[in-house]
Amino acid sequence: MFKKIVFFLVFAAIFPITAMAADSDYVNIYEEPRKFPARPFYSPTGQKLTMADFKGDFVVLVLWSRYCAPCVKELDELNEYASKVKNDGIRVILLSKASEWNGTGEQKRFLEKYDAPDLEYYSDEKGMVAEDLGIFTSPNTVLINRQGKEIGRIRGSINWDNDDVAEYIYKIKAQHG
Repeated sequence: MFKKIVFFLVFAAIFPITAMAADSDYVNIYEEPRKFPARPFYSPTGQKLTMADFKGDFVVLVLWSRYCAPCVKELDELNEYASKVKNDGIRVILLSKASEWNGTGEQKRFLEKYDAPDLEYYSDEKGMVAEDLGIFTSPNTVLINRQGKEIGRIRGSINWDNDDVAEYIYKIKAQHG
């Protein structure tokens, strides 16, 4: 019994610190924009693109995996968020490793199955875009300004249907455009 009480007290003491640290690390906005890697990725039609092809748009780039439960869980909310902000100059795109899919048709069916039929999706042939960014976990969201530079990141899954999240992204867009 004594061990259980000690465990509980230690857990209760450590958990709030861990939770606070996670919250403070959740969003990282840079003081200066960073150059985005010029590594190519591919559209569902096989068109070779780089982030430079998206200049002029504020991009919310979600690096995700079909094998990541939090990634899949947030797809429907992310789809609704993308629909809500698309006319406000915010473009939401998904990027996953091509090796996770047996073609773009499978990826499209997967997104439809999880209520995200309207999301733009692209394939990173070997996962090199994420590697160039130093991202090795999913989901990770990279915020890219209209000049094609990375201005920050959001680690982990997000409650995309929360109005505070939408307002926060609008604020970041206005400040770092």
